[in-house]
Amino acid sequence: MKRTFTAPPPSALLNEALTPLQFSLLMLQAPRLAQAPKGRGERVLVWPGFGAGNSSTLVLRNFLRFLGYRPQGWSLGTNNGDVLDTLEQLKADLLAEASAEPVFLVGWSLGGYLAREVARDCPDKVKHVVTLGSPVVGGPKYTSVAAAFAQRGESVDEIERMVDARYDKPLTVPVTAIYSKADGVVTWEACIDHRSPDVEHIEVFSSHTGLGFSPQAYHILADRLAASSKTNGK
Repeated sequence: MKRTFTAPPPSALLNEALTPLQFSLLMLQAPRLAQAPKGRGERVLVWPGFGAGNSSTLVLRNFLRFLGYRPQGWSLGTNNGDVLDTLEQLKADLLAEASAEPVFLVGWSLGGYLAREVARDCPDKVKHVVTLGSPVVGGPKYTSVAAAFAQRGESVDEIERMVDARYDKPLTVPVTAIYSKADGVVTWEACIDHRSPDVEHIEVFSSHTGLGFSPQAYHILADRLAASSKTNGK
């Protein structure tokens, strides 16, 4: 499938200098965020982006814990971008859970793509997915890390075909897709899913690396998790 957009130009990485702004805004918005809708002990699995681990989502998980959720990272260390192997491990871990209660999945960048695909394959185990700047079109092809995959001997065109093929199996779990047109790592168009029936796209203003600290994203996350819990009668 031919796309009309491309990977971000190298100059777009300058937008990542906006990241410290998100920290400042987060501090300024803290009193208002403290009034966000609260959870009731629901489990939220939070997964990091390519090249990152649980330390990158610590602030986000602490926010969710403050709201009354039970957030947890993953046990896979650094997200090395091996999507197929990682996907199988995440599904196995989720299916091995003793609890029958479905969980929330929150994923940043590649972590969000993985969250969607786990939900696609295990819809009964997932209540709602929230993605932050996640490339759901083309895999790494329309991101600034495309060259890193090519250097590993992986064809980004072949990965794009594999990503497209996954859509043959419908994604039925509700998804909230948060994205930014100021993203310097992932082309924002690659975050838009035109093929799944229950995806809400919400634009915020943030760098890619700032999405995990964005007060706008935190407000949206709190609202959507609370609304999903209410809808599902939890």
